[in-house]
Amino acid sequence: MSMFRAKKLDLGCFVNARVIRDHTKRKVFAEHEAERQALRYIIRNMELPARTRAQAQLELSQMHCYTRSTQISNRCTEGGKGRGVLRDFKMTRFNFRLNALKGLIPGVKKGIW
Repeated sequence: MSMFRAKKLDLGCFVNARVIRDHTKRKVFAEHEAERQALRYIIRNMELPARTRAQAQLELSQMHCYTRSTQISNRCTEGGKGRGVLRDFKMTRFNFRLNALKGLIPGVKKGIW
């Protein structure tokens, strides 16, 4: 993990280690996504020789686990919680409600009927 961690973090509101880890996973996944897709295409292409496909499979299995999309989980950027996270805002329901009531989220207001 330390080999992927940036020297200077580009997001300002990190609270705990889980949020930092989630940010690192997202960054590493974005960097290696094209390479993973290319290797998966080679593995599934039945017209290529078996040796080439096996070599691509070996390379894919030796890639770091942070390059997998399944490693990414939604976490709140403010509190670091992993449950009740709204994807569009990357916040938990509670933090979303607090920020919306304060007027910190543009385009969101309390519904009254």
